[in-house]
Amino acid sequence: MERMLVVVFDDEVKAYEGKSALRQLEIEGSITISRAAVVATHADGTTGVKQYDDVNPSGSLVGTSVGALIGLLGGPVGVAVGAVSGLTLGALSDVGDARVGEDYVEEVSRSLTPGKVAVVAEIEEGWTTPVDTRMAALGGTVLRRALWELRDQLRKDEIDALKADLAQLKAEFVSANEKRRTKLRSRIDQLQARIDQQKKRAQESLQAFQARAAEKRELFKKNASAVGQALKELVKTPTT
Repeated sequence: MERMLVVVFDDEVKAYEGKSALRQLEIEGSITISRAAVVATHADGTTGVKQYDDVNPSGSLVGTSVGALIGLLGGPVGVAVGAVSGLTLGALSDVGDARVGEDYVEEVSRSLTPGKVAVVAEIEEGWTTPVDTRMAALGGTVLRRALWELRDQLRKDEIDALKADLAQLKAEFVSANEKRRTKLRSRIDQLQARIDQQKKRAQESLQAFQARAAEKRELFKKNASAVGQALKELVKTPTT
């Protein structure tokens, strides 16, 4: 299942250990990580990015679920430090981009208090035990939520509403006089154009989702192949 994962730690050292542990779980084939970041909450409540992986070509986390969640957590986001100096997320406040509910954002906000450091990652996992066990051993608090396509649901609701309006206008058109029909025809055409546009966007969204799913399947295959090869090498290793 595709999930947003936030693991909150008391300090930066433990957070980096947690991130390394997640990467190890990926090597072992337990999870697949799409992207990840280490963030810290400052005394003023803003959230700064300490480290990030797998950003888009623009050099930022903007447009990703991880980036959107970080933006929602801290309001104005501070610049990254060290080798990634200059990275900013800007004013990201769209729950649709984060693909999680507002209640999850609030839950993470309550845990990620000033001084805390967290690993924020978009992952695919078949079961929760590997991550929970490894993070608990490091003192991390795990908060996860299945990712969902909020925009797709909103678009479907809008299309349904537009279709209802269109059906009513067509019913009125049947009994209207010629002058009224001219006005109704214009409104009907406009509504139909909006419906067609929303359907096109829905199709594009579906294609993007299918592309992401295919990419994740390939990552899983690579992980499985790597694990299998490692086991073969282990069998060949002398025990003396």
